[in-house]
Amino acid sequence: MEFEVNGVPCAVDVDDDPAAVEVVRDRLGLTGTKLVCAGGVCGACTIQVDGEPRVSCLTPAARLAGRRVTTVEGLAGHPVGRAFAGEDALQCGYCTPGFVVEAAAFFERWRAAHGRRRPGREEIAEALAGHLCRCGAYEGIFSAVAAACAGDYETHAQERPVPRAEAPEKVDGSARYTTDHRPEGLLEGVIIRSPHAHAHVQSLEAGDLALVPLLPPDGVVRYVGQPVAAVAAADRASARAAAERVKVAYEVLPAALDVSRSRAGEGPLVYEDKAARKLAPGSGETPQLVPARWRGNRRGPSAMSKRPAAAVRRITEARRSSPERVVEGLFTTAAQTHTPLEPHACLARWDEGTLHLEVSTQSVKEVAVLAAERFGVPLERVVARAAHVGGGFGCKMGLTSDVVAAVELARLHGAPVRVVLDRDEELVDGGYRPGTRIRLAMAADAAGELSALAMDVDTDGGVSVGGTVAALARFMYGKAPRRLRDFDAVTHQPPGAPFRGPGGPTMCWALEQAVDEMAHRLGQDPVALRRRWDGNPKRHALYDLAAALPAWSGTRGGTGRFRRGVGVAAANWLYFLDPVTEVELTVEDGTVVARCAVQDMGTGSRTVLRRAVAEGLGVPEGRVRAEVGRSDAVHGPTSGGSRTTPSIVPAAADAAARLREALGAGDGDLGARLDGANGVRVTGRRPRDRRGYVTPFNLTTGGVAIGRGFTGSVQVAEVEVDTRLGRIRPLRVWSGIAAGRIHEERLARSQCEGAVIQGVGYALFEERRTDRATGRVLTDNLEDYRIPGIGDTPEITVHFHQEGFEHVPGGGVGLGEISTLPTAAALANAVHDATGWRPYDMPIRPDRLLEGLGT
Repeated sequence: MEFEVNGVPCAVDVDDDPAAVEVVRDRLGLTGTKLVCAGGVCGACTIQVDGEPRVSCLTPAARLAGRRVTTVEGLAGHPVGRAFAGEDALQCGYCTPGFVVEAAAFFERWRAAHGRRRPGREEIAEALAGHLCRCGAYEGIFSAVAAACAGDYETHAQERPVPRAEAPEKVDGSARYTTDHRPEGLLEGVIIRSPHAHAHVQSLEAGDLALVPLLPPDGVVRYVGQPVAAVAAADRASARAAAERVKVAYEVLPAALDVSRSRAGEGPLVYEDKAARKLAPGSGETPQLVPARWRGNRRGPSAMSKRPAAAVRRITEARRSSPERVVEGLFTTAAQTHTPLEPHACLARWDEGTLHLEVSTQSVKEVAVLAAERFGVPLERVVARAAHVGGGFGCKMGLTSDVVAAVELARLHGAPVRVVLDRDEELVDGGYRPGTRIRLAMAADAAGELSALAMDVDTDGGVSVGGTVAALARFMYGKAPRRLRDFDAVTHQPPGAPFRGPGGPTMCWALEQAVDEMAHRLGQDPVALRRRWDGNPKRHALYDLAAALPAWSGTRGGTGRFRRGVGVAAANWLYFLDPVTEVELTVEDGTVVARCAVQDMGTGSRTVLRRAVAEGLGVPEGRVRAEVGRSDAVHGPTSGGSRTTPSIVPAAADAAARLREALGAGDGDLGARLDGANGVRVTGRRPRDRRGYVTPFNLTTGGVAIGRGFTGSVQVAEVEVDTRLGRIRPLRVWSGIAAGRIHEERLARSQCEGAVIQGVGYALFEERRTDRATGRVLTDNLEDYRIPGIGDTPEITVHFHQEGFEHVPGGGVGLGEISTLPTAAALANAVHDATGWRPYDMPIRPDRLLEGLGT
């Protein structure tokens, strides 16, 4: 078949009837076109065929014959691409090429029909409706498309400074992710997974196939989709065919699939003894589980209580004497799946005893350390790389099954092997925020102060344990007594994993609705009550701003079909850091190269590092190059727990000071000295916080410490509720963030906007569902598991309160997690404000809303 690609004639063999995406990516090497959903849902694989956008995952390659095909690589220099870079319309960048290709076609149509008139949000949203961005960079995308159509990026002379260092690569498709690497002799690996929720694997018969077992030590599989073995072949189709030939003999065992029975400690045991329980993975962010008692399939309680007996006594007395000042409720949340658009992926190869890994991970250093331990090689003989990571949100930490399978297969075959999860595998076994059942009781005293709080939380994380939802309620609203107990209801379901503020959005869902209800009971303004109960001065400034918003004091409610409401919610979060972070600076041909074993999954760590060094040296950013994503660089933090920026910025500043000293520059001009300083190298280390840490330094694990002080957020959400169809449309969200100094405002703003989008998804759409009879995950594609699209995006305003962390070197801490905690609760409170109905179950589906309204 002959056709034209980006102006170049080409010919390919399509006798095997491949999809267009396979030809474009694998045979032509144009990897800017990404394969994500394989179902025409996400738009990441979009190409233009004779100028019209097409999803290449559903387009047969044979349909390209004689046609003119344009991929993102063929749009280099297009005004839309320049606008995406200039307006920071991206984060991880995995979906960006598809957006650019679609937006470029819209640009041409718009300019032909409207000239340089700026399109509105609704027109842009309609044009890009078939595209998904899990990072939630939609606000930047709106700005970029509007600016391009208006002519703001018509020529290179009009270009603005690019906020994100790697934006040009991500926009033109040249950024290489783990899924894009294809070395010579590459084999593709496929994981064989259990079809049973609970079974003992008696035997594996592979015939003459080379196979790698992936079973736990006891040979028991505990959920549908658990890895059993892996095989590799020259291509994925052949590898899948090989996997089908492997015969696995299972002794099927009774399965615990009823979470209500597990809450009661009943059902077939998931972990039959103490040794088996040690196999249970953790679903939280803490490196070590808090000890807790097991009773059958129920683990707990683990408690973070404060005078619990007093809390129970006060609530009991208040129920009897003043029930109007007692708020009680049973709240539930569904599981929320991470689903980063780049799936879990690893390419492994052995080279003369050294293990090389290209891996989509949030921690190259941790992967290297764990791989060295697992595969019995010295740490210095393991190099993990992650130049670009297509999202993670907490699920890409540690030695995941794709890494283990790729390494073992590469060793077995003596060839490079790549293992990339399909979308259904990602949605089944890639991680999720566990579902919960939260029983809450809150009492206020006669003066309207918080008197007591009780919260019992059952976390449903499948085979994983370690839920810490109730524990987080210890840190909000003063020192009133509280009984806070966390339980794990263990079932034969896939394991949960830490997800952006683990436990935080879930806790806020219940606590912030209860506070809202108490304000109504007491006849007080919900913002004013929170301000009175909350002793955090950083949040006080945010409450004042929230109360002054026009939306807060404006008219809402109504009695017609469409009703408007406004809600508020607040949150805080621990300040995490990596106290042993280092940054190495080397002068190479007049350029300062900054290296650190950190990675960038869209959070901007590459940009933050480069600018921190440039600022410390007093040189233009063009004279600094940041290299991240290699485990063999000096120690860097995991991209999790909002610890990256507060770890690398102080280390970069220290490195810059050391380089100045090494070059004898003092406070003078350093630029002239760099040209003659080739090879000079220094290493900076993160200084200790002025007030030390909450956790003793010698007890920190994996480079993690808890610093002093809490970040804070106050969010106000405005919604429109369609009381006939049960639909909720978020209109506006104001997000106030207190995290100290903001080092990169545009990138920080994008993080906060994306956090709101993920909160919208948590509140309204996302619901991981399983078959209660078999344990199979039913929402294993991006049609059945819905994440927010650009049309679901409210107008988002972010305000940064930049005081309160002066004791931290650099003055600022992380904000990626705090910015998503209150969103779902704020939306729920807005729904109550609009309708008078309180949503206890999340997501707030149309059927639930209509049932609650009695329609």
